[in-house]
Amino acid sequence: MANYVVHGGKRLEGILRIHGAKNAVLPILAASLLSEESVLENCPDLTDVRSALRILEHLGCTTSRRGSELHISTQGCTRWSIPDHLMREMRSSIVFLGAIVARFGKAQLTHPGGCELGPRPIDLHLSSLEKMGVQIQEEGGYIHCVAPEGLQGATITLPFPSVGATENILIAACTAHGTTTLFNAAREPEIQDLADYLNACGASIQLRADGSIQVQGVKRLGRARHRILPDRIAAVTYLCCGAITGGSLTIEDTLPDHYRAVTQVLEEMGCRIYCEPHRIHLTCQGALQAPASVRTSPYPGFPTDALAPLMSLCTVARGTSIFVETIFQSRFKHVPELSRMGAKIRLEGNVAVVEGQEALTGASVCCTDLRGGAGMVVAALAARGRSTIAEISHILRGYEHLDRHLRQLGADIVQEGKDVEQKKDEGYEQEGS
Repeated sequence: MANYVVHGGKRLEGILRIHGAKNAVLPILAASLLSEESVLENCPDLTDVRSALRILEHLGCTTSRRGSELHISTQGCTRWSIPDHLMREMRSSIVFLGAIVARFGKAQLTHPGGCELGPRPIDLHLSSLEKMGVQIQEEGGYIHCVAPEGLQGATITLPFPSVGATENILIAACTAHGTTTLFNAAREPEIQDLADYLNACGASIQLRADGSIQVQGVKRLGRARHRILPDRIAAVTYLCCGAITGGSLTIEDTLPDHYRAVTQVLEEMGCRIYCEPHRIHLTCQGALQAPASVRTSPYPGFPTDALAPLMSLCTVARGTSIFVETIFQSRFKHVPELSRMGAKIRLEGNVAVVEGQEALTGASVCCTDLRGGAGMVVAALAARGRSTIAEISHILRGYEHLDRHLRQLGADIVQEGKDVEQKKDEGYEQEGS
């Protein structure tokens, strides 16, 4: 198994370019099933992306990568089912459901895998597709879907602005008969990016200011070239890395407007931040002050994916912070690992109370999930001595060359050994994806 070995105490300084967004490219890869051919620029090389490409190739598509550019052709796509072992590789695999039903009028798959963050039911996905004419039967762990009359436009109101359900509905509605209107839709920037890609393919999608989305179905989608938007959570993670080391960072090819809920907290803690349209600069000198409270909420609120990195930052801030998680039930699984490093965190249900300490101490810890693992890296950068972070396969799902980029900024971090996913990906490359 691969580990990160970190010797903390190094001040980070320099310029870094942010890769394309994991949470944007995955639904776009699923949506590419409805296009004849797609060219995706700024596509990050992540294990979740490779899992999505394995699904596309299983369905009969051909894919190729040249640097950060992906080419996808669906001419040979003939399969409408995804085997269990591919579905289990990532949580967002469920987003393929709407695309497969839209293309073939039927689909068969199982429940998704990925990080264990507590229940993330897919009933919103299924109930929404049922309103669009899909008949669904669950048996033996499989989900069987068929649309005898084809997908039909519908009026759908989500009880919660689910990102995944919004993506599935958006994709399915593009070639449905009639108009689909979705109320209480998710407003994350990744939803806009998906709509931009689909419209480039010939779809007719309007995102309204009130949070609703209207999709006028078209007969078919054509070819498109699209650039994936920058990863806002990666940008936030690197900002936390810079802040916890008292560093000075400039992040380029980023969109600071997409994560102002986080930068406002960083400024409250004492960081100096200067934003431009596609660049952000952070300088942190002196002691950090703990924010009184942080509460996650759907966009434009504080993103749940940014909670763990910021929590690590607060473990060495002056004062006490209260974190309230409203999206996932098990977002605090990384807390016992941070405690090994000397962090003082008390958990009460979906609330974490963080008491800032003068310093953390290096320790051997284990990644519990993607963002929790990133939070451990943030903490290790400031901890005294050596830290070993195991099971980094979680981190590789969402961060491209995290260790390399941190070394570029002055961190003392190396990767030891190879992860199972990396070995699988090496084989994938040799096969000539």
